[in-house]
Amino acid sequence: MNALILPVTDGWTIAKRNTLKIRRSPDLLVGAVMLPVVLVLLFAYVFGSAIDVPGVPYKEYLLPGIFVQAVIISAQMTGYTLTLDLQKGIYDRFRSLPMARSGVLIGQTVSDLLLNLASLVVMAVMGLIVGWRVHTSPGEAVLGFGLLLLFAYVFSWLTATVALALRTPESFNGVANMVALPLVFVSNAFLDSSKLPAPLRVVAEWNPVSTFTQAARELFGNTGTAFQTSDAWPIRNAVPASLLWIAVMLLVFVPLATRLYKKAVSA
Repeated sequence: MNALILPVTDGWTIAKRNTLKIRRSPDLLVGAVMLPVVLVLLFAYVFGSAIDVPGVPYKEYLLPGIFVQAVIISAQMTGYTLTLDLQKGIYDRFRSLPMARSGVLIGQTVSDLLLNLASLVVMAVMGLIVGWRVHTSPGEAVLGFGLLLLFAYVFSWLTATVALALRTPESFNGVANMVALPLVFVSNAFLDSSKLPAPLRVVAEWNPVSTFTQAARELFGNTGTAFQTSDAWPIRNAVPASLLWIAVMLLVFVPLATRLYKKAVSA
């Protein structure tokens, strides 16, 4: 029983420690929130006038994609702060304490989940200001935000895995940006992916960003009868496909990140 309880209690302690660190470094919160805000304004008022999505106002089409992008940007803080703490030797101090090693990663990902929650709240308010609306029931809207937060949590484990493999903030930032930009832009987040060239279209249809974006659009009611979607299974079944992505990513990256963390702190 202690083997199950200890990681949770230690994880909560680490989560509180990281939350206090964010409060003392407001630039982390501002950075996670301001870029998506700028993108909302940029795409809604600059590119939006030149982009037409049949059956859906572009601002409503856009916001679910911005939500997913905000999640990815905020989740990258997991990897970045992990590499910083590794350089400072903080985890060496944790190793000398009677605590579960997995609790460190649990606490890190939970605290970053709170950061993602703050980011999504700001995004939703900004979306309402520029014209985004929810056309489904309150329950479906809550499910939409819940799905985004689950994606945020599992993506934090992915970035933690990458960070623990690379171990330095500079290398992590380079690789994270190199991976995140294609994930977001080769998807249906900002544009109709069916208009992409054939090879890129296939990538976009099976891109988890496209799946979660389409699921959010459906749960928020940001679709229309004239709105054409891909025939690919992840897009046609976006909500169950998103849940499948969550399960697969947790099964892969939680044990992998834990193993890499044990290797990093014992080196």
